[in-house]
Amino acid sequence: MAKRYDRLKEIQRLDPERDFLEIYRLTVTYEFPWDITRALELALYRTYAVPSIGRLLDETAELTERTQKRYDDTALLLDAVVEHGFDTEEGRTAVRRINQMHRSYAISNDDMRYVLCTFVVTPKRWLDSFGWRRLCDHELRAFAAYYRTLGARMGIKDVPQTYEDFERVLDAYEHEHFGWDEGGRRVSDATLALMGSWYPAPLAPVVRGASLALLDDSLLRTFRYRRPGPVARGLTRGALRIRARAVRLLPPRRRPHYARQNPEIKGYPDGYKIAALGTFPTPGVRGCPIPGHRGPSQAPVE
Repeated sequence: MAKRYDRLKEIQRLDPERDFLEIYRLTVTYEFPWDITRALELALYRTYAVPSIGRLLDETAELTERTQKRYDDTALLLDAVVEHGFDTEEGRTAVRRINQMHRSYAISNDDMRYVLCTFVVTPKRWLDSFGWRRLCDHELRAFAAYYRTLGARMGIKDVPQTYEDFERVLDAYEHEHFGWDEGGRRVSDATLALMGSWYPAPLAPVVRGASLALLDDSLLRTFRYRRPGPVARGLTRGALRIRARAVRLLPPRRRPHYARQNPEIKGYPDGYKIAALGTFPTPGVRGCPIPGHRGPSQAPVE
């Protein structure tokens, strides 16, 4: 019978520069599928605190009026690359859809690079606090290589090279750019409401409270939320650490778990086509861009 740390040993036998996709897939679909989902939710949530990002998301109304669909589409497009790889039809189609959407708006290269950094740094920090084990050096190097590759396919310039570089860029960008914006707060409130909607109605306030208890002080200040008390924070974080200890005692997962299998994905009960995911902006409709108005860094990449 496989033992709890056998897959970690398998990962450490691989080359993180050459085998980064395999390492990333093993880590996120076998070792930490639940944790990575929560961490990536938090990663995207952090981006709302940058006014240029939060304001744009509010203007498009994708995260305030079609919150579940936006959540589903984002998760499924990113998941397609994880499951199928960059050089498959499915992976290329997913990246093409991501690029088509981003190129419709005037998004700066710096904002795009920051969002990419959240995908690398937030999972590591989440697992440091709430994972059944921490990421090893091989995994950190593979995460950096995976998102370097995704960044290149998205046409993002000056992508960090190492995990430490990703972390430095993220921390500096948040220090400089986090700030209050009414649109960002609306997007934040809509996201908290979405998370509450996944559970029976009486639990929605509990879920909201637990979500706020997981936010660091910089996010709470930026969104102007009241800081949760020590009891709420202690209970929420303590429950996650108890979960981590329980997971450590379980046998290793025998089959991969992809984001498309998550119960939070609710918009496609009859299945979906990758090419149909996401938005198809039409000029003149609320939140849709001016024709040809796009960030200079968003060159067509597949």
